[in-house]
Amino acid sequence: MPSSSVFVVSRSTIYPEHHDSVNNSLRLSVSDLPMLSCQYIQKGVLLTQPPTELTSTHLISYLKISLSKTLSHFPPLAGRLITNSDGHVYIICNDAGVDFVHAKAPHLTIATLSPPNYSDVPLYFRKFFQFDSTLSYAGHYKSLMAIQVTELNDGVFIGCTMNHAVVDGTSFWNFFNTFAEFSKGEKKITRQPFFGRNTVFDSPAVLQFPEGGPSATFSGDEPIREKIFHFSREAILKLKFRANNKMTVNGQNGRTNGKIRPVKNEPALKNGSASEISSFQSLSAQLWRSVTRARKLEGSKTTTFRMAVNCRHRMEKRMEPLYFGNAIQSIPTVASVNELLSNELNWSANLLHQNVVAHDDATVRRGVKDWESNPRLFPLGNFDGAMITMGSSPRFPMYDNDFGWGRPVAVRSGMANKFDGKISAFPGREGNGTVDLEVVLAPETMAGLEEDMEFMQYVS
Repeated sequence: MPSSSVFVVSRSTIYPEHHDSVNNSLRLSVSDLPMLSCQYIQKGVLLTQPPTELTSTHLISYLKISLSKTLSHFPPLAGRLITNSDGHVYIICNDAGVDFVHAKAPHLTIATLSPPNYSDVPLYFRKFFQFDSTLSYAGHYKSLMAIQVTELNDGVFIGCTMNHAVVDGTSFWNFFNTFAEFSKGEKKITRQPFFGRNTVFDSPAVLQFPEGGPSATFSGDEPIREKIFHFSREAILKLKFRANNKMTVNGQNGRTNGKIRPVKNEPALKNGSASEISSFQSLSAQLWRSVTRARKLEGSKTTTFRMAVNCRHRMEKRMEPLYFGNAIQSIPTVASVNELLSNELNWSANLLHQNVVAHDDATVRRGVKDWESNPRLFPLGNFDGAMITMGSSPRFPMYDNDFGWGRPVAVRSGMANKFDGKISAFPGREGNGTVDLEVVLAPETMAGLEEDMEFMQYVS
C-alpha cells in the first residue's frame, strides 16, 4: 500500500455548538470500565461523490458545522476522562472538543475499495481512521472521538473513531446517525441519547490500574487476513431451517456437494416460537463450526464462542433504549472440538441459543456482582488459538447514514481490536435480513475457511 495514497490536508478541533444540560461528569460504569484496555472503535461509511455544486471546501465546512451541532446533543464525546483520588473514572463534559481530519486519496476509487466478492478487504481502509492502536484509557489526555473525512477520486469515506469506554455499538451508531441527519438538513435531533446513570451497571467498585494505565490484551503483531462474507436473506433462512430441524450435511470435513438433506421425522419448530433458534444464532453456529474445522485443532481442545449482548432490554425494568454508554455483557459458550464437529449444526446453534435466552435480568445482575467482587479489564484476544469473538450487530442502522446525497455504498472498519478470530456482524446493504460478516483470521485459517463448503455454500 503506497504511503502517499492518503495525505492529510488539515487538522482541526470541533467544539459543541452549545452546551446541553447533561451532568458535568458521568462516572464510568461496570460495563464501561473493562473497555479501558480496548482500542477505540473505528467504523465508517463509503459514500458516492457529493453533487458537483458541493465543492471540497463547502463539503468540509458543512460537515464541521453538522458535527458541532451533533456534539451539542452528545456533550460527553467532547469531554475527557479523569480519575479522581478515590480511583473512580469519570467523563468530564468540559467541551474540550473532538479531532476533525480532512484527507485526500485522489488515486483511490470506489471500485478499488469494493473489490469483487471473495477478495480480501483492501488495506487502504486502515488509513481512513485516526487513533490507530490507541487504548481507550488514553481518553485521559486524548480526544474521546475523531472524524476523518477522506475525499476519493469518485467518492468520500467518513471514518469515525470513538472511545470504547464511553460508547458501545448502540451509542456509537446513534451518534453517527444523528451526525448524518444534521448533515442532511434535519433541524432537530430525532433520537435523543439518555445520560442517566441510575442503572444496574452504576457501581462504586474501583478498577485498579498500573502506573501509566493498562496494556493491550492482545499483541496485534500476528499476520491476519480480513474478508467480508455476504449472506442473502434466502441463505440465512436456509441456515435457520437447518439449525432448527437437525439437518445433516453430505460429506466430511466440510467438503460437501452443497446439498443438505433433513433428518426424517424431525418436526419443524413453529415460526416465532420462544424455543426457536434465531437466524443470527444459526449463522454464528455455522461460523463457529467451520472456523474451528479450518484451525485443525486437537479433538479434545476446548473452543469458545464469545458473543456481546445488549442488556438494555434484558432487565425486568428495561433501561432506556438510547442509554448512552456501554450496556453490554459477554456471553461465552464452550465446547470441545470433537463435540462441535461430530454433532450437527442444531447442536452448536442450540448451545448459543440457550445461553442467549438465559441472559435475563438475574444473569445480568450476577455478572455485575461477579465483576464488583473482582474488578478486571475485558480479556480481548485469542489466547489459546481456539476462540472466536463476535461483535457488532446486523441490527445496527449502519446504512441509514445518508449525509445528503445517498445511502452508503459500504460500511467498513479500521484496524482497531482486530486479531485472529475477531468477527463483526453488519447488516447487508440491501437490508431485508441480509448479513455481512467481517471475518479476521490467521492466513492459514482463512484459507481453510474458504475451502469449507459447508460454510461457503451460503456465501454470495
